[in-house]
Amino acid sequence: MATTTASLTLTSTDLFDDSLSISNTSNCYKAGTTIGLDQTTGLSKTYLTATTQIDLFTVMDAANAAENGKIYISNLSEDEAEFITISIGDAVIGRLYAGDFMWMPYSPKLHLSSDIELTPSVATGMWFEFMCIHNFIAIDPVSIDTRIYVDE
Repeated sequence: MATTTASLTLTSTDLFDDSLSISNTSNCYKAGTTIGLDQTTGLSKTYLTATTQIDLFTVMDAANAAENGKIYISNLSEDEAEFITISIGDAVIGRLYAGDFMWMPYSPKLHLSSDIELTPSVATGMWFEFMCIHNFIAIDPVSIDTRIYVDE
């Protein structure tokens, strides 16, 4: 059984009048079990040179309706003005600026009609990386190899 653990720590000495320290850790389990998620798309690194929206993870088939996964996306840019917009269908999740990342649960049952999409803010070239840890029957991309794409 695979064991994948996610951890997040938030700290600040000047956000409030008092210091802030939040830390949380969670194991990534298959839906409704204590069995670890054991499949992944692999960590992919991609360089885009256009502001065209791309599909990171395409719609799964109905066979995945009771399954779950975890999505990781990171903006590797070092230019603080560059961002990528993440959306699911017409719903914008948010922007990831240089160095930002997101980690979120993903259930095909909740999103059967929409892909997870990314749109770069500039056409001068941006690196980002992404991965899905899951127990889906089918997901695209399917490779566990690191891939580099130039805009399609």
